[in-house]
Amino acid sequence: MSKLNVFIPAAGLGERLRPITDHIPKPLLPVLGKPVLQYVLENISCLPFDRIGMNIYHKIEEMKEWIAKCQFNDKITLFPETDMLGTGGALKNARELLRDRPFLVHNADILSDINLQMLIEYHISEKNLATLAVHDYPEFNCLVTDGHGTLVTVKDRQTLPSGDEQKMAFTGIAVYEPEFLNLLPEGPSGVVDSWRKAIRSGYRIGTFDVGGCRWSDIGTPSSYAAAVFDAMKAEGETVFIHPSIKNCRDLAIQGYVVIENNCEVEKGAALKNCILLPRDEKGKSTTDINEVPVYQNCIAGPGFRIDLDLIRVLGLSGQDKRQLIGTGGSDRKFYRIKNANESVVLMQCQNGDPDFKRQIEYARFFKKLSIPVPELLSVDNAKMQAQFEDTGDLSLYSYLKCPSEDKKIESIYQNVIDVLVLIHTSVSEHLEECPMLKERIFDYEHFRWETNYFVERFVKAVTKIVISDNSKLENELGAIALRADSFFKTVIHRDFQSQNIMVMRQRELRIIDYQGARIGPPAYDVASLLWDPYYSIDAGLREGLLEYYVSEIEKRGLFSIGTGTGEITFNRGQFRESLIVCRLQRHMQALGAYGFLSTVKGKKYFSKYIPEGVRLLKEDILIVKDEYPELYKLIMTILSDR
Repeated sequence: MSKLNVFIPAAGLGERLRPITDHIPKPLLPVLGKPVLQYVLENISCLPFDRIGMNIYHKIEEMKEWIAKCQFNDKITLFPETDMLGTGGALKNARELLRDRPFLVHNADILSDINLQMLIEYHISEKNLATLAVHDYPEFNCLVTDGHGTLVTVKDRQTLPSGDEQKMAFTGIAVYEPEFLNLLPEGPSGVVDSWRKAIRSGYRIGTFDVGGCRWSDIGTPSSYAAAVFDAMKAEGETVFIHPSIKNCRDLAIQGYVVIENNCEVEKGAALKNCILLPRDEKGKSTTDINEVPVYQNCIAGPGFRIDLDLIRVLGLSGQDKRQLIGTGGSDRKFYRIKNANESVVLMQCQNGDPDFKRQIEYARFFKKLSIPVPELLSVDNAKMQAQFEDTGDLSLYSYLKCPSEDKKIESIYQNVIDVLVLIHTSVSEHLEECPMLKERIFDYEHFRWETNYFVERFVKAVTKIVISDNSKLENELGAIALRADSFFKTVIHRDFQSQNIMVMRQRELRIIDYQGARIGPPAYDVASLLWDPYYSIDAGLREGLLEYYVSEIEKRGLFSIGTGTGEITFNRGQFRESLIVCRLQRHMQALGAYGFLSTVKGKKYFSKYIPEGVRLLKEDILIVKDEYPELYKLIMTILSDR
């Protein structure tokens, strides 16, 4: 593909976004810490472009300052406008840059994963004067095309197409031949008028259907919020706190919450489905300290608050106002719904899901033994539904995103470990009271299932590594499973990691996703928590927390499990031996899960945890590399290929 040029219209006032754009120019509106314009520039960076033209008008100095610091500044030519020239006039004004080769136009307020290279290649192959990237978007459908995708005319959205005509929406992205510039008048003009002129003059304006691609504009507060929340969903996140934020503890968080750079949030504030924007250039705080610290369904900025229509922003239908919550790998669905004067969480399971009965029985069992699981409110066996206490959306994983000193991190982890010690001791002593759990043993077969999962779903499916002598590796994985199965067992959560621990007000905890609990080595849970790919703990802090767990267990003196196996004295050496084996098992299982969820289930955001999972697995195997040389060789190969 030959080189082309790019033009980014970035001069708009953003009038529909006011009062936001009174403080921030629309192209610099942040989406999870990055301006929309940066996403656009990154999107075009893979193309063989020569120069980037960009017109600016609103808040010119802010735009110049940002562009001067961005990584593409040496490629960008600015076209400041003293009077707004419109979508056509801006291109005419940049004709010296655009006249020598085809050029791509990409609006500065669009977020998408449209394949720009395919669009350009299609344009060249069709020999169009212009090719518009289009999709079926009823709210904006006004381009009338014939059965071959050729633009016929542009009409209002209410006009129905006739015959084989179809109405589509323009995405704000198009490719033009330089000759198109000759159809643009001098001075202010709209590009749509020149499309019509081109058609009347016998030129072909083609369209390229990009339906199915992710696409968002940020033209209104609602569409901006929807774009931000969609970006969070694509990342598998519910909370974004900019790394610059230093004081955001003690917040009550529900739904999707974004705290952007340079914000000040009152201690104890309640945040729900909201976006907090930076203070403006005059240094005013995002929030008024005298206001009631509640931010619900809104965008808040310096001196303003814009209410959002939650149904529109989150894409809910008028009939079903349930909000889907959670970003985990389970096939079970969880919804936040209104019940009387409070919100509750509705769990919906598929027919025949064995986890449904386990969830109900375990919930009652754990609650009776003072394990902080969500309160079970009601059960409908016929519908495979249950209602639980709403514990909010602030997991330990999200809670730890706000920077804090080690003492505070240590304190919350100690609270979590206190719960873990109860599961490993008190719950285990009463195992006879929960027959369903008593039957679920984490034995050799299950450990081998985990390592097969790792080989099939991660090694083969993700890394594409071909194992030359599988029998030697199988023997080592079998030996690891035998050792894991030989350790003393208690009740374990089995997925005791930061995303399954909810943090409520006053740091009250709730443990979720416990339906997978089994009878297994307690070190497996400790490995899951302290060597967690979701959140990396400092090595010194981890060692202190490990010692805290050991000392709390030692205070009990004995392990006792209610299966007639009697009491066993806790032994530090044996526990340490079990810990390294359980670390290996856990990290292989986690990598297998990330591979399965990202490649089979389509939850690609799980792949972002793979690098840390591999790093932790390397730490594990280095301790026992002489015992498991084939596994060591495989892990080193994985690292060398990444």
